Amino acid sequence: MLKELQESILSLKKERNAVILAHSYQSPEIQEIADFTGDSFALSVKAKDIDADTVLLCGVRFMADTVKILNPDKTVLLPNPAASCPMAHQIDPQRVKDYKTAHPDCCIVAYVNTSTRLKAQCDVCVTSSSAPKIVSRIPNEHILFIPDCNLGSWVQKLLPDKHLTLWDGHCPVHNQVTAEDCARMKALYPDAKLAVHPECPPEVVEQADLVGSTAEILQYASSREDDIIVGTEKTIADWLGLQFPTRRFPVLSKKLICHDMRMTTLSDVYHALEGSGGEEIVMEESLRLAAKRPIDAMIELNT
Repeated sequence: MLKELQESILSLKKERNAVILAHSYQSPEIQEIADFTGDSFALSVKAKDIDADTVLLCGVRFMADTVKILNPDKTVLLPNPAASCPMAHQIDPQRVKDYKTAHPDCCIVAYVNTSTRLKAQCDVCVTSSSAPKIVSRIPNEHILFIPDCNLGSWVQKLLPDKHLTLWDGHCPVHNQVTAEDCARMKALYPDAKLAVHPECPPEVVEQADLVGSTAEILQYASSREDDIIVGTEKTIADWLGLQFPTRRFPVLSKKLICHDMRMTTLSDVYHALEGSGGEEIVMEESLRLAAKRPIDAMIELNT
């Protein structure tokens, strides 16, 4: 039944001249039918080079929005309209607008894991991998870094000469990991390396052998022969276990499961391509251009 559904999806994809992009946190059966997998921004950039009419994004809403922002002429589909990211909506865009008015010399830096309306109020976007490099190149003395205070704390520690103002946003999944989790897992796997995402709290990050994005954790694990304690979404540990069956990749905490990322099913993908489900991403051109501005700044500062 699984294979039959996958074959039907591949047939529909060909009929619609579509491509399927899947975030690294998506289930294996979805990644198997995807044309490209990766983190949110890598997928958005990849879509620009694709000769297709339709892009189906298996992930959460802000990712599909970013694909549309960068690819306005393509039809962009989100298979499960309920799939969202709580962190993307933790900061009210009006709050940022008011802050900018009160602090006109401040540069507003937004993590790419944000809503389109929030991006539209910001100056520069960053990813978890590019944040230190981009922030280091911003000339402004005062920087408001939103929404993830954990990622911001990590960047601030790497760049002590910068002044970052942090607010109260965070990833509700990564933020649950504790220093006690680190101690427990290191005791269970004393020879393993610890690789964590910078969305984890500072007391977890400071114990890690590697702090990096999803892609960087995958690269780190793939380039070594050690066992790796994985401090990000469980899907990454599962994928590594399949790729390297003789090694161990325990998850740092059982809480590292993103339920929003797991909402999308093969049936959702099928119905979205068939036209009986999913949601086409549509946005006003003025909003798209406003949100594209900080993304363009990110690309410029990261080259």
